[in-house]
Amino acid sequence: MRSRSAFSAQTLSVLAALFAEPAQWQHGYALAKLTGLKSGTLYPILIRLADRGLVEACWEQEPTPGRPRRHLYRLTAAGRASATGALASAGQPGAEEVVARSAGRAGARARGGRGVASPASVHAGPS
Repeated sequence: MRSRSAFSAQTLSVLAALFAEPAQWQHGYALAKLTGLKSGTLYPILIRLADRGLVEACWEQEPTPGRPRRHLYRLTAAGRASATGALASAGQPGAEEVVARSAGRAGARARGGRGVASPASVHAGPS
């Protein structure tokens, strides 16, 4: 039986997508395309990860004209550490390359609560 701290395959795919560019803010639609998950699966995962302090979220500062603002997501320092171990132990295809590529990147400070970042701390949306 799996322990309660283990991640589901869907959660691992979200962690892998966020871990590929850990310092970049990513919106849910991009994560859905990367993971192949539907919104009814993706957003509850992002909320659970934020509740655990592994993901931080904020509102887009400069939305595209004609579109509503989007939530942006990225891993916290704790999220990167957790993703490193989880992806490696799960034998996630390509996890070693993602871990190696991301090693040494500067960490974002962990935030309390639901991992909601201060809008002032977000300088630009995803590139």
